[in-house]
Amino acid sequence: MSGGDKKRGDAAPAGSTTPPPGMAIPKGRTMPREDRLTPPQWEGGRSQPPNDSNFRMIGRRNRKIEGLAKVTGRAVYADDLTLPRMLHAKLLRSIHPHARIRSIDASKALAMPGVHAVITGRDLPIYFGIIPWTEDEQALCEDKARYVGDAIAAVAADTELLAEEALRAILVDYEPLPAVIDIESALAHPEWKVNEKAEEGNISKHVHLAFGDVEAGLADSDAVVEGEYWYEGSTHAPIEPHCALADFDATGFLTLYSSTQVAHYLHRDLAKVLELPTQRVRVIQPVVGGAFGGKSEPFSLEFCAAKLSMVTGRPVKILYTREEVFYAHRGRHPMRLAYRTGIKQDGSLTAVDAKIHIDGGAYSSFGLVTTYYSGQLLTAPYGMPAYRFDSTRVFTNKPCCGPKRGHGSVQPRFAFECQLDKLSEAIGMDPIAVRRKNFIGENTRTVNGMRVTSNGFLQCLEAIESASEWKQKFRRLPYGRGVGVAGSMYISGTNYCIYPNEMPQSAVQLKLDRSGRATVFCGISDIGQGAESVLAYIVCEELGLELRDVRVVAADTDLTPVDLGSYSSRETFMCGNACLDAARKLRELVAEALAKQWGVDKREIVLAGGVACATSDPEKHAMSVKRAFQLAEARNGTLGSVGWYQSPKLGGDYRGGTIGASPAYSFTAHIAQVACDPETGFVKVEKIWVAHDCGRALNPVTVEGQMEGSAYMGFGEAIFEEQSYKAAAPHHGSGIHHGPSLLDYRIPTSLDTPELESFIIESVDPEGPYGAKEAGEGPLHPSVPAISNAIYDALGIRCDRLPFSPPRVLSQLGTTDARAAWEKARAGLAAGAKR
Repeated sequence: MSGGDKKRGDAAPAGSTTPPPGMAIPKGRTMPREDRLTPPQWEGGRSQPPNDSNFRMIGRRNRKIEGLAKVTGRAVYADDLTLPRMLHAKLLRSIHPHARIRSIDASKALAMPGVHAVITGRDLPIYFGIIPWTEDEQALCEDKARYVGDAIAAVAADTELLAEEALRAILVDYEPLPAVIDIESALAHPEWKVNEKAEEGNISKHVHLAFGDVEAGLADSDAVVEGEYWYEGSTHAPIEPHCALADFDATGFLTLYSSTQVAHYLHRDLAKVLELPTQRVRVIQPVVGGAFGGKSEPFSLEFCAAKLSMVTGRPVKILYTREEVFYAHRGRHPMRLAYRTGIKQDGSLTAVDAKIHIDGGAYSSFGLVTTYYSGQLLTAPYGMPAYRFDSTRVFTNKPCCGPKRGHGSVQPRFAFECQLDKLSEAIGMDPIAVRRKNFIGENTRTVNGMRVTSNGFLQCLEAIESASEWKQKFRRLPYGRGVGVAGSMYISGTNYCIYPNEMPQSAVQLKLDRSGRATVFCGISDIGQGAESVLAYIVCEELGLELRDVRVVAADTDLTPVDLGSYSSRETFMCGNACLDAARKLRELVAEALAKQWGVDKREIVLAGGVACATSDPEKHAMSVKRAFQLAEARNGTLGSVGWYQSPKLGGDYRGGTIGASPAYSFTAHIAQVACDPETGFVKVEKIWVAHDCGRALNPVTVEGQMEGSAYMGFGEAIFEEQSYKAAAPHHGSGIHHGPSLLDYRIPTSLDTPELESFIIESVDPEGPYGAKEAGEGPLHPSVPAISNAIYDALGIRCDRLPFSPPRVLSQLGTTDARAAWEKARAGLAAGAKR
C-alpha cells in the first residue's frame, strides 16, 4: 500500500508498514491490536436456532409489527403531533448561491402581531457536522450564504401563514460573490472559496490509495479499457418531508420530536449547538415516512425549532415544504469517474486504476466517508491483483450532497461494471463468465484489506442467468432489444464509528412480564425497512412468543439504550445481534428454571408458539410460556436482560483503512432486459432479475421488498432522475433548482416500473443474527450498469452518462455508427466462443 490522504484527520492513524504488492495487511496480522468488547459466544454459533435445528419464526413471511397502524392511518408521524400553545416556524432562505451577509433587519417582522420571535445566525453561532473533523455548518448562516436555499433566519408565529408573511418582511443586505457551480470551476478557481473550512482552495477531501503495482499489471494485460463516466446527482424523495417539534419546558429540559434516522447523533449535536448538557436533551423519533439516507444527520429545522422554543417558552414546530426538502437535499453526489482496467485473455483482471471527482455542494456532510467509499467499496466481489484510486471531493455553491442508499459506492460500481462489459467484449468472452472467473471467494480478504466472510455471489449469478435465459438472449436478440448484467457488494454496517470510542454500537434492554409479554427497548431507527419487526421476530424465536406478545419501544433517547442509527445497512446486523444476546440470556434463565422443575437437562427445553416443554417427554412436561416466565421470575427475581453489539476491529492497516470495513458483506447480481426505440431514443426496461445474498433472510417478504425497492430506485436513477440547477433565473443567481417538486423531479410511477423478479440467496454468515446480512442498500448497485450494458446489447451504444434519457440516447445514436458496433459485438462473442 502506498499513498494516503492529504487533508484532515481520519479514524485510523497513518500506517507505517509497507506490505508487499497486492496485500494491504502484513502477514500474520488480522486486525489492529487494540482490545475491544467481544460479544458473547453461543453454543452452535449465532446462526443456529435455539435448541434444535428448526426455526419457528425466522424465515417465515411474517407481517411487520407496525404495518396495520400504517395502512389504517393510525401511525403517528412528526407532523401529526400537536402540543398546547404550539407555534409554527419557517426559515428564510438565500436567493443567492454565494453572497456575504452584510446585515439582517428583522424589525418589521418582529412588529407583526402574532410573530413571537426571529432568530439569525448570531443566535446559533456554533458549528456542527455529522463528522466531528468536518464541522463546517451553522444552523443559520451568520456571515455568508453558500447556495440558493441556505437558511438565513427563522420566524416563530401563531400560524405557518403568518410566519411566511413575516419572512417577507425581513430585509437582508447581501454582497453577491462569484459562484462556483461545478467541479471544473471549483478546481479552476480556488480563490472563489466556497467553504472557509476547506484547507486548500475548494477541496473538501482528497484520498489517494494504491495497492499493488498497477502500472505493471496494466502493462501485462492482453487488453486495457479506458473509460470516463458521469453519474448524475439524485435525491431521496421520501413521502414524508422533514419535520421537527421542540418543547423547551419550564425546568429547562428540551424534548425534540424529529423525523430523523439518527436520534443519537441529533441528541449530541443539539446539546452542542444549543449549549445544553446532554442530559437535558431528549430526542424522540416518531414513525418516519421514508428516509433512504436523507435524514441521517442534523438539519437546520431541528436546531431552529429548539432555539425558538427556548426563546419563546412555547413548543415550536417546523415542517419543511417539498421545495425545502429538495434544497436541504443531502442526496447522491454527482461523480465524474475515469477508469483504466486491464484483463488477460483468460478473463483474469490484472489492474484497476480510478480517478474520481465528486461534487459535494456547499458543506461537508458525510463527504469524508463518501470520498473513501468511492474507492474502498469496489474491491469485491471480484479479486484485483492491483488497485489504485484517487478521489477528490470539491465544494460548490449548490445544496450539500450526502448519503443516499448505497452511499458513495453506487457511482463507481456503475462505472466499473460497464468497464467489465467492455473488457469482456475486448477478449470475446461472456460477461457473466468474466465475473465468475474473477470471483474473490469467501473467507478471504480484498486487495485493500477488507475481510470477507460468507459470499453467495456465484449463486446470485447462477440464479439470474438461469431465470433470465441469458444464454439464449445475450447478443442474440434483434436490434433494439438486449440484456445486460452487473454485480456488486455492500456493507452490513461499518466499524467506523463517527465518534470513535470503544462503547457498543448498538444495545437492547429486554423485559419479560409475568403476564407473558416481552418489551424490547432499543435505540433502533425504523425508517420503513422493518427494523423493529426484526427484533420482535428474534424475541419470538428465542422465547417462544407470538408477535402480538412483543412490544418494541424504540428511538427515544430517554428510554432506550444507544443505537447509532439507521445508516450503512447496520440495523438488522448490529441491533439484531444485540437483541439476540439479550433474548438468549433470558431464555437461559427460563430454561434453567424449567429444567430444575422437571428434572431434565436444560438443552431439552423448547419454547415455541406460546408453549414451553421438554423434548424428552412433552406430554408430561409442558406449560404455557407465560407460566414458565412466572416460574423463572420466582427463582431469579424480575426478568430483564441487556444485549449489545460492537464490531471487531476490521480493515486495512493504513490511514482510512477502517472506512468501508464491515463485519459482513452482502452480494448482488442483476440482469436487465430492455427494448429500445432507435427512432426516438426511448428506453423501456422490460424486466430486472435481482439475486441478493443477504445471509439468512429473517423475513423473506421484507427482504424481497428491499430488493425490489432498491432495483426500482436504481432504475429511476438510470432512466429518469436529474438533480440539476439553472445557470441563472429572475431574482436569483445561478444555482436555483430546475424543478423542486415531485411533479417536475421525475421518479418512476407504478406505470413506469419494470417487472421485477427477486431471488434470495442465503449464504448464512457466521457473525450475523441467525446468519443475516444486509439487504437494504446493496441490491441497488447493479441496476444502473445492468441497464447500461443492456442498452449496448440492444443498440450498440455505450451509455456512460446518466440519465439514459431519450435525447441523450438519440444523440449518441446520431454521432456513432451504432449498428456497426452492434454487429461487431456479436461477431466478437462468436469468435471468442470458438477459441
